[in-house]
Amino acid sequence: MTIGNINVEELVEQVKSQIAGEKDLSPALKASLDLMLLLVTLLLNRLGINSSNSSKPPSADPNRTRKPRSQSGQKPGGQQGHRGTTLQPVADPDEIKIIQIDRGSLPHGQYREIGYESRQVIDLDITRVVTEWRAQILEDSQSKRYVAPFPEGVTRPVQYGIGVKVNSVYMSQYQLIPYNRIEDHFLDQMQIPVSSGSIYNFNQEAYERLEYFDQWVRKQLASSPLLHADETGINIGGKRNWLHNTSNAEFSFFYPHCISEGVAIKGIRGNISVF
Repeated sequence: MTIGNINVEELVEQVKSQIAGEKDLSPALKASLDLMLLLVTLLLNRLGINSSNSSKPPSADPNRTRKPRSQSGQKPGGQQGHRGTTLQPVADPDEIKIIQIDRGSLPHGQYREIGYESRQVIDLDITRVVTEWRAQILEDSQSKRYVAPFPEGVTRPVQYGIGVKVNSVYMSQYQLIPYNRIEDHFLDQMQIPVSSGSIYNFNQEAYERLEYFDQWVRKQLASSPLLHADETGINIGGKRNWLHNTSNAEFSFFYPHCISEGVAIKGIRGNISVF
């Protein structure tokens, strides 16, 4: 470490050499000087800790050296040997539009139809779908009313459907999109108002439904003869934490661990992805 124009490590080594060469120093004084030099060395090492020589994640190291990306010399796009993805025709298109030939543009003569040439456009339709259930009401001669039962799960005058819940959990837990941006997605794209509280409740419902599967995956990984373990950084509540991973060829299990408190965060299966 350099302070100003002084190399502190070299200076410490010079002092150590001078102390070793002094024959008239008392043992107590020499021990005291050695202890102070040791403390100085430890302090320098502590100040010099960064993401390259400690367990500190790079995101928590504001002084890390950011190296500019070097040009690889490769052309943009998929490289040689890369397995690309090509659109394939769909066997059952949702809509078929027939294009008729303007016979007036054809030369004079007799024509018969022998087939068609097809081209498909694969697109996305982002829209809101509202299903209104109307339960029939009958009344007998005694004015007693009978109401047809609603389907299971339809319990409120207005409620979110399973598609909204699944899409919300997917964006929140798999894509790690913040709650407020998920709110914007539903409101801007589909005109569906979804609050942060509702998104949290969707995650909690998924957590409860996945409890059995969660325990089953833990057992599968625990009994696996070979496991891969790793970790990366994650932001939870505005604080940097570790996200640990254990996986084999079939399953991956993610679990957050609070660095500051040194204890694992309990009850957040919403932050566990198994795929």
